[in-house]
Amino acid sequence: QLQLVESGGGFVQPGGSLRLSCAASGFTVDSYAIGWFRQAPGKEREGVSCINNFGGETVYADSVKGRFTIVKDNAKNKVYLQMNRLKPEDPAVYYCAADPVQTSYVITSFPEYEYWGQGTQVTVSS
Repeated sequence: QLQLVESGGGFVQPGGSLRLSCAASGFTVDSYAIGWFRQAPGKEREGVSCINNFGGETVYADSVKGRFTIVKDNAKNKVYLQMNRLKPEDPAVYYCAADPVQTSYVITSFPEYEYWGQGTQVTVSS
């Protein structure tokens, strides 16, 4: 059974850092497209960062470029989202998603991802 479990969310002050983890089971992350998405109250779900199968290509939302980094750890079968210089507009529930599609490009649209984790809350406040 394919499963994604996020962890690492929490409370941080503006300018701080968090590392979100997405632990995968039932499949290997290196062969799946993986995306991190977030949804704040009253807002639509948006893509934060996505990486294609085999990790050759990555895409970041303009709002997080230069601050967030997505990394696949094939040895641990996890995907991380390192979030630095967090801003007051970053709080949301962050979701990890996976899809077995094999592409040379990066899928950034959340409806195209088949499997989802339960989410982890990120709060940024002074």
